[in-house]
Amino acid sequence: MKILITGANGFLGKKIKNSLNKNNIPVLTLGKSSTNDIQCDLAFEIPNLPAINMVIHAAGKAHTVPKTENEKRNFYEVNVKGTQNILSALGNLTQLKKFVFISSVAVYGLSEGKEIDEHAPLNAADPYGASKIEAERLITEWCKPRGIDYYILRLPLIVGDNPPGNLGSMIKAIQRGYYFSIGSAKVKKSMVLANDVAKLIPDLNNKSGIYNLTDGYHPTFDELERAISNACNKGTSFKIPLTFAHILAKIGDKIGNKSPINTDRLKKIQSELTFSDKKARLELGWNPEPVLNFYK
Repeated sequence: MKILITGANGFLGKKIKNSLNKNNIPVLTLGKSSTNDIQCDLAFEIPNLPAINMVIHAAGKAHTVPKTENEKRNFYEVNVKGTQNILSALGNLTQLKKFVFISSVAVYGLSEGKEIDEHAPLNAADPYGASKIEAERLITEWCKPRGIDYYILRLPLIVGDNPPGNLGSMIKAIQRGYYFSIGSAKVKKSMVLANDVAKLIPDLNNKSGIYNLTDGYHPTFDELERAISNACNKGTSFKIPLTFAHILAKIGDKIGNKSPINTDRLKKIQSELTFSDKKARLELGWNPEPVLNFYK
């Protein structure tokens, strides 16, 4: 099977590519940089593709809070138009059998909830979540009438070596000794190991659908903080009482994005948000490692 990966230079894309290479599966990469086998900016171009059997569409604009209209528009260009363009390029390839899309639990548009499954409504209104919803729709409507197996993988926080985003910032803060924990940090959050997602993809077979992927354990912030601190040979993080954190959050609202905390971030820290992966376990044989094992 010859496989095409978009976004192979990204955090998860690299893990997927390495997993396929270890299994001696031929891989082609597509992306904006010249390091790819096919150089193309999917947001604005329809690529010319050779014969391939499977596409792993991992390219996309990551979850950030847009500051300008141009940044909002960029979510549509990369996540929606990019998906349209890869589907257009695939239109005449009769050898294509599978399409895997890396989506996000952000499509649910929720800041709190427990064991949310794939039947939950898609209420995301932010540019990132809305763009993922539209990309999922395009893929489903394109694959179904063509009889192409499709796998839409909705992922929570992704854990692995040198992660980007908030987790990466948290690890750096712990390593440098200026990380602080808020309150009891006992709320649970869904997470998943990048390596487990990468290992699953080559085995996807004849079960088209949409799947949440988590580690099934959903560690608390306190458990994650302690695991990372132990891995970094650091002591227990400094804890800030919740009442004081609310004061800092209000100050952060006035400072802006440079502040490590604001009202919105504090609300997320205090809110439990977990997703059910029972469907993936039943239909795909999904059997991941607990995220906390990664830091042992």
